[in-house]
Amino acid sequence: MIPENELVSVLQHPDRAGVYHLPQRSVEAITRAAHELDFPVLRVDLSDCADKGDFLARVAAGLEFPDWFGHNWDALADCLADMAWLPADGYVIILEHAEHFRIAAEADFITALETFDEAAREQAAEGIPLWIFVGLTANGIVHLRTL
Repeated sequence: MIPENELVSVLQHPDRAGVYHLPQRSVEAITRAAHELDFPVLRVDLSDCADKGDFLARVAAGLEFPDWFGHNWDALADCLADMAWLPADGYVIILEHAEHFRIAAEADFITALETFDEAAREQAAEGIPLWIFVGLTANGIVHLRTL
């Protein structure tokens, strides 16, 4: 993990944004750095999340998606690519306690990560950093980058 005093600088760079492993001790440091940049920190608790439908419902609530959200992967991609309902210069999304979802529905978990990563690349092309931090135990980080 990057030292806390460097996080603000790192979070400003859209080209570095994307999907990363979230070491549990780093939640508060990332939150402080995001707040210093006036980036909203959107937290989604995935405790006991076992399937795609539950995952999408929790993400929709946690990210305050508009009513038109269609609860499918394409709708998730659309909402993440254009977050006009929550205008900001950058975003930090924290998917907490993702272990159960990864184990119970691994294919959907991987699809979710790919969808978030693609959205981060699209936002980066517009100059907007979109950071997604996923809370997993060490066994699950094979799917994630680390800061």
